Amino acid sequence: MLIDLRSDTVTRPSAAMRDAMVRAEVGDDVYGDDPTVNALEAEAVRLSGKEAALFLPSGTQANLVALLSHCQRGDEYVVGQQAHNYKYEAGGAAVLGSIQPQPIEANPDGTLPLDKVAAAIKPDDIHFAKTRLLSLENTISGRVLPLTYLQQAWQFSREHQLALHIDGARIFNAAVALNVPLKEIVQYCDTFTICLSKGLGAPVGSLLCGSKAFIQQALRWRKMTGGGLRQAGILAAAGLYALEHNVERLREDHDNAKWLEQQLQGIGVEVAEPGAQTNVLYLRQSPELAAKLGPWMREHGVLISSGPLTRILTHLDVSRQDLQRVVDLWQQFLKQHA
Repeated sequence: MLIDLRSDTVTRPSAAMRDAMVRAEVGDDVYGDDPTVNALEAEAVRLSGKEAALFLPSGTQANLVALLSHCQRGDEYVVGQQAHNYKYEAGGAAVLGSIQPQPIEANPDGTLPLDKVAAAIKPDDIHFAKTRLLSLENTISGRVLPLTYLQQAWQFSREHQLALHIDGARIFNAAVALNVPLKEIVQYCDTFTICLSKGLGAPVGSLLCGSKAFIQQALRWRKMTGGGLRQAGILAAAGLYALEHNVERLREDHDNAKWLEQQLQGIGVEVAEPGAQTNVLYLRQSPELAAKLGPWMREHGVLISSGPLTRILTHLDVSRQDLQRVVDLWQQFLKQHA
């Protein structure tokens, strides 16, 4: 069995999760009749304290629907240069929504400097797009946004009449790292997403959470972007199982990433700041070593997206024993190639 460290999206549903999917009650979700989808959305509401939630096939669609619901054609959202819903989602907001992104450089800790956000907000002038939304990401590149910053960003958004959206693909990783319930984080945003198919281990699906009025609008955009669902309870059952069983176990992934960081440092591998705050670890190596490491590891049963800045993610399908093998192989590689 390959040890896959490329992402936490590579997880496979457990036997218990598959059993939940097989036994799921289903109905037609377009009519609102799928009881398992409804249960999943209700659980998201319970955990978040928001009024409503919407199940979508992917995190990219969830972010797109959020942006389309917050902004009109010709509006603008302020976002980080490295944010997923700016850089890695094919320009969907601009292409499909005629929404202009205004990217700014983030601080090293992943926060967007609010003075720079303020400077990016356009005046009310016919020459400019209307700045409607501040979009944050938590976690971002494994970094956890501090609660104090989220509170400041929330207050800032109120003062500047902006909505605040959080791309929360790994927001439960943030909650576990901060040792707080989800509600403690998302009280400081209007809307947020949860990706169920990363560390939570579901095969597919994301949730968008917000007010009832917002989610009703998002439902229309989900339909328009091709996401009207029928007997989706089979998929929702996996997400429901993930929320009920796989949140606290994220702590194990975090511990494994920290352990791996220490072990790799011990054999001379350079760890990029800030190290493993959650389940994400970045390593620096020369381009020459990076070009050799990926193929060499694959030959030995380990999948790594090797580069000068190599990202490694721990997840539920990787044990401490697996990681010990990775360390041993890495040490062997360095002896042969360094």
